[in-house]
Amino acid sequence: MGIRSILSKPFANYISKEQQKWSMNAVQVQDDIMKKIVKRAANTRFGKDHKFSQINNYQDFKQAVPIGDYEVIKPYVEKIKLGEKDVLWPGQPAYFAKTSGTTSGTKYIPITKDSIPNHINSARNALLTYVNNSGNSQFLDGNLIFLSGSPIMTKTTGVHTGRLSGIVNHHVPNYLRSNQMPTYETNCIEDWETKVDTIVEETFSKDMTLISGIPPWVQMYFDRLTEKSGKAIKDIFPNFSLFVYGGVNFEPYKGKIFESIGKEIDSVETYPASEGFIAYQDTLEDPGLLMLLNSGIFFEFIPADEYFNDAPTRLSIGEVEIGVNYALIINSNAGLWGYSIGDTIQFVSKDPYRILVTGRIKHFISAFGEHVIGQEVEKAMNYALSLNKEAELTEFTVAPQVTPELGLPRHQWFIEFETPPSDMAKFRSDLDQRLTELNTYYEDLITGSILEKLEVISLKKNSFIDYMKSQGKLGGQNKVPRLSNDRKIADKLIKFKV
Repeated sequence: MGIRSILSKPFANYISKEQQKWSMNAVQVQDDIMKKIVKRAANTRFGKDHKFSQINNYQDFKQAVPIGDYEVIKPYVEKIKLGEKDVLWPGQPAYFAKTSGTTSGTKYIPITKDSIPNHINSARNALLTYVNNSGNSQFLDGNLIFLSGSPIMTKTTGVHTGRLSGIVNHHVPNYLRSNQMPTYETNCIEDWETKVDTIVEETFSKDMTLISGIPPWVQMYFDRLTEKSGKAIKDIFPNFSLFVYGGVNFEPYKGKIFESIGKEIDSVETYPASEGFIAYQDTLEDPGLLMLLNSGIFFEFIPADEYFNDAPTRLSIGEVEIGVNYALIINSNAGLWGYSIGDTIQFVSKDPYRILVTGRIKHFISAFGEHVIGQEVEKAMNYALSLNKEAELTEFTVAPQVTPELGLPRHQWFIEFETPPSDMAKFRSDLDQRLTELNTYYEDLITGSILEKLEVISLKKNSFIDYMKSQGKLGGQNKVPRLSNDRKIADKLIKFKV
């Protein structure tokens, strides 16, 4: 056992005890954070515009701070980009995390010196919590790989600007630098396919023990390794024992990932975003991710079915209920205020507060009033795969077909199979059955002959890779939307139909 694994265990125990302390007092912790960040930002331009000095409690906060997406804070960000200080948070941001938005174009999300620990320490604590729970720390002595975007920075009026994963790469602790893969030069490669091929060459002969990334892009890495060697991943990396992932639900990819590895290994789910590190898996047994309520972010929650109302209900952590779909709102020491990050979550526990990510507030299908959400299509897919065990999934997305050439309108499921089901009609029926059980509105539309049962459209191998490449979004932190209320993606994917 190496020095890293030996030293990690007492530190992991300490982190777990501290985690237990604040999670038992989460409501008070959140109230304290709200008051602290409001006080710190009282003399900023945003704080003065919204009378932060008069905020004494959450009721005052709700009256003073509007809810909105990037468009609400964009005028303030533009002032920062022109060099103005004390706009959203005291001083200037340390970084801008540059992301692409569907409605706002390129977004510049501020990351401040005060908010950096949320991103860095949370990732560290996720691993240490796993060490404490499992007793496995030996993976820290091998080589670790984080499949991420380029760490190359540009400057926006003096503020370092880049992808979040690249920014985080600059803050990897020194004790992990020596065994971090790939090399900095390789990480800087922009073309994803070239980058993956180079990573394969660099890591093929290394003792890889931890691999982290978004599942479909990790799968691409595994496929390239197997093409090169003809071996399962466990035979290339015999000490590979921990898979860390985030960004998408793992379940649809789990079967294929573990088949590629050649065995099941431990996995840890994380929920990082440019706006903040939200949650991570803190137990090997219980469902859900521990919400990080002590890390400089004051969270609010809007019932998802009220989100587009003129005056939606706003709730603090002490007011949430288990099983309700909420839109997630962030106020933070990065200078984000009333910021809707676009995700929806559900609580599965309040002692401690654990969540599931259920989808995107704007990613749903309600072309006929059914309001099907991401969680429902993923549960339906997992159900169908469980009953058709020979089937293996690569990727899928769902869209409405409002004006079919024949028959009634329907949902179309665009699915790329690694191995197709032996009985496609049964697979389709299983999908549809589970979706009707999960969504009563959908069931009513089927039984009322407004919709016909869903249609499965099988796609050729590498269809989603080719689609993402055509959109300039191959690899890194980019994800295929699980479902859409329009045909923009569907009309591009249809050309890949088997």
